[in-house]
Amino acid sequence: MDGKQKLAKERTDWAEDRTLLANERTFAGWVRTALGAVVVAIGLHAVFRSIQPDWPAKAVATVFLAAALFTAFFSWRRAEETHRRLHAHDANAQPPRNFAVLTALLALGIVLTGVVLWSL
Repeated sequence: MDGKQKLAKERTDWAEDRTLLANERTFAGWVRTALGAVVVAIGLHAVFRSIQPDWPAKAVATVFLAAALFTAFFSWRRAEETHRRLHAHDANAQPPRNFAVLTALLALGIVLTGVVLWSL
C-alpha cells in the first residue's frame, strides 16, 4: 500500500469512528427524548390528579409513557444495527451490550412509573 492509499484508508477509518461516536450521541439523544416523555406523563398526573374522574389524565399520561417505551426500543434497535455495520478503529466506542442494558433499565423504569401513576 503506497502513501496515498494509506492516508485514504486512515481517513476512511476515522470517518467510521466518527460515525460510531455519532451513533452513541444519537442514541443518548433519543434516551433523553424518552425521559422527557416520562416527565410529561408525571407532570400531567401531578397537574390533573385533583380533577375527577382521574382516569382521563392517567390515560393521557399512559400515552406519553407508551411513546417513551417505543422511543427507547426503536432507538436501541437503530443503535444496534448501526453498531453492527461499523467497526471501531481508534475510537473507544461503547459495546452494544451497553445499549441493551440501558434500554432494558429505562423500559423497566417507564413501566414502573406507569404502575405508580395508575395506583395513585
